[in-house]
Amino acid sequence: MRYKPHFARSMTEKDIKQLNFDDVQLLDQGLRYYDGEVAFADKVKSINLLSNIFKVNLFALIFCVDGELTLRMNSVKYSIKKNDGLFVDAQSVISDIAHDDTFECKIVGLANNVGLSFVNKGIFETFMTVKMNPVVHFTPNEMSLLGKYYSLVDFKLEHKNMFYGKESMRNLLQAYVLDLITCVNAHIENDPDSMMRQGDKLFRRFVLMLAGSGGTERGVKYYADQLCVSSKYLTSICTKNAHLTASELITMSVVNRIKQMLLYSDATVKEIATQMRFENLSFFGKYVKKHLGASPNHFRRINHYGK
Repeated sequence: MRYKPHFARSMTEKDIKQLNFDDVQLLDQGLRYYDGEVAFADKVKSINLLSNIFKVNLFALIFCVDGELTLRMNSVKYSIKKNDGLFVDAQSVISDIAHDDTFECKIVGLANNVGLSFVNKGIFETFMTVKMNPVVHFTPNEMSLLGKYYSLVDFKLEHKNMFYGKESMRNLLQAYVLDLITCVNAHIENDPDSMMRQGDKLFRRFVLMLAGSGGTERGVKYYADQLCVSSKYLTSICTKNAHLTASELITMSVVNRIKQMLLYSDATVKEIATQMRFENLSFFGKYVKKHLGASPNHFRRINHYGK
């Protein structure tokens, strides 16, 4: 095993390199697929080149196919071997990555906003459980099932004329997550709800409300009132659980819903603005440009809407 040296204990937060989801596309080894929301990769060597310590602003799942990988996540040392999976939560600080010569893996990376679009109670509770116990020991059959998704991704990439594009890949991701949750739940012995503190349960209710709102409610006070807490308390719970404020999570949910409707529906821009309960078309256009960098129609054109 080739171990990397420990980072200096005097290192401050500002010295830690940040790995954002946009940076994933710059990794020069093992990147199989990247679309701005989802990434598939099969090597960690490029990640090693970042630094001895870095903070991830994304979600990642690392599946060990062979060999052994060790690392420290938030100062806790973890080791995974063949058929193990390691769940990396957003805002985690990673250091001391090391692996032997036989190590092989599969990695799924998710942008922070992706999960909000199809989260449900079962997915959320499983996620909260693996946050506390991030290493899962899968059976060979479970690893074979999860590995087939990679094979399908590779096939799609080699035959791009045979699939619809990002929408097809997104549906593949949703199926993958549902199968993954099923596999993970088979290895969870405790009732995740009983393990949650009151703040965690409140955060779960908030996230489920976000997922069910369809992006039509954009005020923190609305959700705080529904949950019978103050806006300040709701924001503190969100910051503790997701390292994002309630307002930031709401915006992520709204923007994600707008992207889905612009790219995958036949509704006109005016119809989308009405469905999303924006005051008028002008305000909707300004909101989209602020958060997506382009007007609604331009965003559709540059992302090949309908193809």
